[in-house]
Amino acid sequence: MGLEQIINDELKNAIKSGDKLRMETIRSIRAGIIEFNKSGAAREMNPEDELKLLQSAAKKRKDAIELYEKGGRQDLADKEKSELEIIREFLPKQMSEDDVRNVIKKIFDDIKPEGLKDLGKVMGASMKELKGKADGALVQNIVKELLGNG
Repeated sequence: MGLEQIINDELKNAIKSGDKLRMETIRSIRAGIIEFNKSGAAREMNPEDELKLLQSAAKKRKDAIELYEKGGRQDLADKEKSELEIIREFLPKQMSEDDVRNVIKKIFDDIKPEGLKDLGKVMGASMKELKGKADGALVQNIVKELLGNG
């Protein structure tokens, strides 16, 4: 079952249960799907497109949380955190930091980077390997840390 069908089913459930926050969040995901369908891509949404859509929605929430917390609006930050948790239900399970670190260490063994000048090379290989399985910021932090120690 594709993301579009799952989202439509979840939206019906949220409406029936009267969960306003869940309904709004799922509607925002659904709007992204509709936008893709109307974009003229002339194809069905594939799993990679679905992942990009969900990751984009999650990133928007993370950015908003950070801004609201800096602005002292904890009430709005909490709402965004709740929305982020709903979006995460549809994303693939994320790897633990230790698992991500182990994958990156294997990539280091293959590439044998010589310092920060190889950041792009290591990041490219790491993100290709960890796409959808780990947060890009976490990957970048681990790569930079290991390059600094390497």
